[in-house]
Amino acid sequence: MRPWARANLGRSWVFQQDNDPKHTSVHVVNWFRRRRVDLLEWPSQSPDFNPIEHMWEELERRLKGVRASNANQKFAQLEAAWKSVPMTVVKTLLDSMPRRCQAVIDAKGYPTKY
Repeated sequence: MRPWARANLGRSWVFQQDNDPKHTSVHVVNWFRRRRVDLLEWPSQSPDFNPIEHMWEELERRLKGVRASNANQKFAQLEAAWKSVPMTVVKTLLDSMPRRCQAVIDAKGYPTKY
């Protein structure tokens, strides 16, 4: 994450993650702090409308029925599937962010179609 962000975004970027317990453990929080990674503040129980969730669904569809015999093979399959996702899919998800934000505002923080 960090090498890609530095190469593509420079120094001023903020990392977003949800409040899943594995993301907020002391170990993980300390890892980010030691590496001076700025984290986007994200309230508990907030709507998860991050487009990466839709990318995970895309990967699941692409790998449906594909089996791996070990972790290395699974990682290779995920990496190949990720690389096969057309940039138009990524652009569509990113372009949807204003609509996603507005939907959350309109729903006063309650669930949306996203």
